[in-house]
Amino acid sequence: MFGLQKATQVTSTQDEATTLRWLAEQYPYPDRPASPPCLPRPYLRVNMVSSIDGAVTHNGRSGDLAGPGDKAIFRVLRALADVIIVGARTAVVEGYRQPSPDEVFTAVRAEREQAPAPALALVSRSLSIPTDYAPLTGPDTVVLTCRAASADRRAALRDAGATVIDCGDDDVDMQSVLEVCAERGWVRALSEGGPTLLGTFIDDDVLDELCVTTSPHAVAGDAGRIAHHPAQAALHRMRPVTIITDDDGFVFIRWTRASAEEA
Repeated sequence: MFGLQKATQVTSTQDEATTLRWLAEQYPYPDRPASPPCLPRPYLRVNMVSSIDGAVTHNGRSGDLAGPGDKAIFRVLRALADVIIVGARTAVVEGYRQPSPDEVFTAVRAEREQAPAPALALVSRSLSIPTDYAPLTGPDTVVLTCRAASADRRAALRDAGATVIDCGDDDVDMQSVLEVCAERGWVRALSEGGPTLLGTFIDDDVLDELCVTTSPHAVAGDAGRIAHHPAQAALHRMRPVTIITDDDGFVFIRWTRASAEEA
């Protein structure tokens, strides 16, 4: 009934590039064709950080819970992805920039026929994104919203140079979001939250993998969890695939969707 799964310890004895490449081997995406005639739904991975007691932020930012190991995982997961899907509010608050190429993974991405850097998909129902938010004008940035979004905000963002795409009527539909990604050949999807977006992924049952960093801190306070959604909660079974720790006491667990037999 019980099994002991020991965590793999990542230490600082290796050089940075070797460590990053080793981490990439622990987080492989399943094979997905990126061109017709067979375009499957992209594989959706979400990466989140929380404190030991479940807080998703400290002082309003998730970055306060991060450490060097967490930043290395963050870097690796981005280097493997075709697109980063993030809630627009999270992107603005956390100061997201346009993803840039990572020289450690340049050859690997070229081998896989991936773009030099992942695209950026900002999800927003309200379209309350500042028009001077720099990534908006990036050629590989899209704003994913719904038809019920403000016409004035839509016009303002388009005038600022943004590509705005409807994915649903009254709310942003996550199946439609993934269809848009598939149409663009973005079959390795990575999301970095925030909690509302992750909650919607879970509720819509499109989450394939959840990578959770547990920061070695207890926070208390009134911070929320890594996922929330107004709908009645349902159970979505996952299974742990990889458990890694680092010198600083962080724990990194990779959870994947359970098979039909396990569920």
